[in-house]
Amino acid sequence: MASDGPTGPVYIAIDEGTTSTRAAAFDARGNIVSQSSKAFEQHFPRPGWVEHDAEEIFAAVCQTLADVLADPRAAKPAAVGITNQRETVVVWDRQTGKALAPAIVWQDRRTAQYCDALKAEGHEADLTARTGLLLDPYFTATKLRWLLEHVDGLKEKAAAGSIMAGTIDAYLAFKLTGQHVTDHSNASRTLLYNLDRGQWDEDLCALFGIQTSILPRIVDTAGPMGTIDQDLPGAGLPLTAIAGDQQAATIGQACLSAGSAKATYGTGCFLLVNTGRDIKRSKNRLLSTVLCQLNGERQFALEGSIFVAGSLIQWLRDGLGLIADAAETQALASSVDDNAGVVIVPALTGLGAPYWNPQARGAITGLTRGATRAHIVRAALEAQSYQTYDLVQAMAGDGQEVRSLRVDGGMVANAWLCQDLADVLGVPIERPKVIETTALGAALLARVGVGDASSVEEAASMWQLDASFSPAGDRSAIADRLAQWSDAVGRVNT
Repeated sequence: MASDGPTGPVYIAIDEGTTSTRAAAFDARGNIVSQSSKAFEQHFPRPGWVEHDAEEIFAAVCQTLADVLADPRAAKPAAVGITNQRETVVVWDRQTGKALAPAIVWQDRRTAQYCDALKAEGHEADLTARTGLLLDPYFTATKLRWLLEHVDGLKEKAAAGSIMAGTIDAYLAFKLTGQHVTDHSNASRTLLYNLDRGQWDEDLCALFGIQTSILPRIVDTAGPMGTIDQDLPGAGLPLTAIAGDQQAATIGQACLSAGSAKATYGTGCFLLVNTGRDIKRSKNRLLSTVLCQLNGERQFALEGSIFVAGSLIQWLRDGLGLIADAAETQALASSVDDNAGVVIVPALTGLGAPYWNPQARGAITGLTRGATRAHIVRAALEAQSYQTYDLVQAMAGDGQEVRSLRVDGGMVANAWLCQDLADVLGVPIERPKVIETTALGAALLARVGVGDASSVEEAASMWQLDASFSPAGDRSAIADRLAQWSDAVGRVNT
């Protein structure tokens, strides 16, 4: 909720998500003083394909940025930070900045067969060793290769040096400032970035047929990156931060020390554990990733990625018409004593960690005549707890035990879900006062990048607890539920 007025400089976060774009102004205490958001269209041209119109996204950025800057409560903007949906790729003209093809979204599965072919050729072990990632359509490199191979003229334009490519942050930075830059957190999600060396990997670029000349320059997560052009909203403001959305949320949650953990429940769910300056190599198909690079020093995280979280509730609303608004889910889940045996495996775009099965498809099991709308809604919420449980178990197998978990994102406004997470995971759940921690993290980094805070620790010191949820469920009943989940996952993970 926006506060009554500014108390000093404000820091603008451009939070470019998967289904909407938001601009938000934060004061130095971490309060939102103004915000604006705009949804944009999702395109599904074929089964398993997900696309965005990058020009529509940029228009939404300009509109929401203009809305916030027109608010008297945001009268003293000091800097701008970008946080973004990761892995989504854009290709644009070097001279005009015009996108030359639809953006291929992180959820897109069109390169699954290509990934399978690379695995069959024995490439995955080397790719994982270099990048900390797995061979999956989720990541940027296979999407960019697909564009170069399938969009008429793109490969030739790349050879001629007339195009640029990058993740959404790089596209927005170029459109806003004319600078072709990305940060280490985003670069580390592409399958083209060498995690040990902190730079583009020439061998991997060659493997995917991608010229490094079309890729952005990699810069620190916070620091001077360019100035917004004169004909755009915010003209003259410095861009001083870029971070992938999940890394920004980790910083917004003040998970700044090794071992601290957060999970964000947005379109998907992403659980990150800070591993400090150590690259933690997973034995359980989790991802090693860059959390941030500040003053030339990188911090890393271990990540588990769930592809479908809030988008499952959106599907219940828009696809099935079971609810009119996501806010209904708390009352519906509370209205029944249990799930009546109903389990939902939300593999609407394949299964993410720790299964990594792009071919898996969703399922609802255990249906009987006694199952009601409330049971299905409850099962959709329970699926988030089960998926998170799988990640926490994988983390423990890698020596990263999650002893408490900070949660954020739109779904955690649902107190029933937060309590179920505590019960299933068996650890305390902490929800902050500002649950839009992705935008907050970008604003905190922008404050550091412009020099108004000496460190990210100083900038994040205003983190405040809203509510905590302690484990209270019957462990025997939880074990039965997890057995139901395991059985249901086994049916689709083939």
